[in-house]
Amino acid sequence: MSEIVNKSLQKVAKGTAIIFIGTIIGMFLAFIGRVIIIRYTTQSEYGIFSIALVLLNILALVSTLGLQQGVVRQIAYFMGKEEGKKVNNIIKSSIQIILISSFLFSISLFILSDVISSKLYHIPELSIPLKIFAITIPFFVFNSIFSAIFRGFGKTEPNIYFQNILINVLQIICMGFVIIISLSFINLIYAFSVSIILTCTIFAFYTAKKIHIPVKDLLNNTDSMKKSLLIFSLPLMTANIMFMVITWTDTLMLGYFTTPDVVGLYNSAVPLAHLIPVVLSSMLFLYVPIASQLYSQNLLDEMKRNYAILTKWIFSLTLPLFFIMFLFPETLLSNLFGSRYVEASAVLKILSLGMFVNTFLGPNAATLMTMGKTRFLMLTNFTGAILNILLNLVLIPSYGIMGAAIASAISISLINFLNSTWLYLLFRIHPFTKNYMKPVLLSILMVAIISTYLKSKFIIIPLWMLIIFLILFTGLYGISILITKSIDKEDLMLLLSAEKRLGLNLTSIKNFMKSFI
Repeated sequence: MSEIVNKSLQKVAKGTAIIFIGTIIGMFLAFIGRVIIIRYTTQSEYGIFSIALVLLNILALVSTLGLQQGVVRQIAYFMGKEEGKKVNNIIKSSIQIILISSFLFSISLFILSDVISSKLYHIPELSIPLKIFAITIPFFVFNSIFSAIFRGFGKTEPNIYFQNILINVLQIICMGFVIIISLSFINLIYAFSVSIILTCTIFAFYTAKKIHIPVKDLLNNTDSMKKSLLIFSLPLMTANIMFMVITWTDTLMLGYFTTPDVVGLYNSAVPLAHLIPVVLSSMLFLYVPIASQLYSQNLLDEMKRNYAILTKWIFSLTLPLFFIMFLFPETLLSNLFGSRYVEASAVLKILSLGMFVNTFLGPNAATLMTMGKTRFLMLTNFTGAILNILLNLVLIPSYGIMGAAIASAISISLINFLNSTWLYLLFRIHPFTKNYMKPVLLSILMVAIISTYLKSKFIIIPLWMLIIFLILFTGLYGISILITKSIDKEDLMLLLSAEKRLGLNLTSIKNFMKSFI
C-alpha cells in the first residue's frame, strides 16, 4: 500500500506544483485584466460587466452538460482498465454533444438579451454586452472540454498554456489596446470576447494535433458513448449549476435588488476570496484522474491515505493566505482597487471564511465524483443553492452586500459539511488525523495572539507589511507542526522525491524532520 500511496502522492504533488504555478500566473494576469476594467470604467459600468460575465459563465456551464468533469473521470477510469477504444469514443462523443449544446445556448442568449436586460434587470445598457458574450459561448465551452480531455490523460501543460496564460495575456493586450486608443466601454466587452475566441481557435489546432483523431471521425462517431457519458455527466452538470448558483446568485440578486455600482463594490471582494481555494483547485487537476484510476482498481485504503495527506498539504499552503485576507481586508482592497472599495472589507472577511471551509475539509466533492456518487453531489448542491437563494431574498434587502456574503458563506459551508459527512459514512474517508488537527489549533492560537498585538500597534497596515505577515504566518504554522510532532512519513518521501529531482543534498533537513515524527 505504501508504495502505491507514495507514487500517487508524488504524481499529484508534482502536477499540483506545476498547475499551482500556472494558476498563480493565470490569476495574476486575470487580476491585472480585472484591475484594468475597474480602474478605467465607472462603478456602474463594472457592475454591468460583472452581471454579463456571470450570465456568460452560467450559460457556458450549462452548455457543457457536466462533461468538463465527466470526461476527465471517464477517460481516467477506462485508462485504468486499459480500454483504449472506449477512451477514444468518449472524446468523440463529448465533442459532438458540446458542438450542438453550445450553439443552442449561444443563440438563446442572443435572442433573449433584450428581455433579460430590460424586463429582468431594468438595465437597458446590459443588452449589448449580453449579445457580444452570447457569441463567445461555444468558444468558451470548447476551451473547457479541450482542457478536460487532456486532464483525463493526466496532462497538465495544455491547461496552463491556454486556460491560464494565453487567454489572460490576450485579454490584457486586447483591452489595453482599447484603453490606449480611448474607445468606449462596449469595446472593452468586444476585446474581452475576442481573447476567448482567439484562445479557442489556437487550442483547437493544438488538440487536433495531439489526440490523433481525424476531424471526420470526431463528427462521425459510429460507436457512440453519448448515452452513458450523459448519464454520468448530467448529474454533475446539475451539481455544478447549483454550486454556481451559490457563487453567482449574490451578484445577480444584488443587481436585481440594488444598483450596478453596489454590484461593482461587491465584486471587488469576490475575486480575492476566490484565491483561497486556488491550491485545492490546482491539486484537483491531477487528483481526479489519479483517484479515478485507484478506484477502478478498488484501492480504497490508498485513496483514504491520499485524501488525508493531501488535505494536510492543501491546508498548510492555504492557511497563511486566509489569515491575510481575514485579518487585513482593508489594506488589500484600498491598495488594489482604491479607497472607494474599502467598504467591501467585511464582505471579503465573510467570503474568505466560507471559501476556507472547503479547503479545511479537503477534496470531498471530487472524491465522491470519482466514486460515481454524482447524484448525491447533485442533491447536496441543490440543497445549498435553494438555501442560498432564500438567504439572499431575506438578507440582501436589509443588509445589502453583507447579506449576500453571509448567504454565500453559509451555503458553501453546508455543502462541504454534507459531502464530507457522506464520504465518511460510505467509505470512512476523512482528513482529521492527529497530525492534521494539532498544528491547526496551535497555529490559529498563535496567529490570533500576534495579530491582536499587531493591530494594537498599527492603526494603518501598509501593503508591504502584508508580505512580512504572510512569511510570519507561514513560519508560525511550520513551527506548530514541529512543536506538535505532526510530520508524516509521506512528507519525508515527498522531500526525498524533491531531493532527487532537484539534485540537492537534503540529508540534514530529513534527519531534522525525522526527529519530529
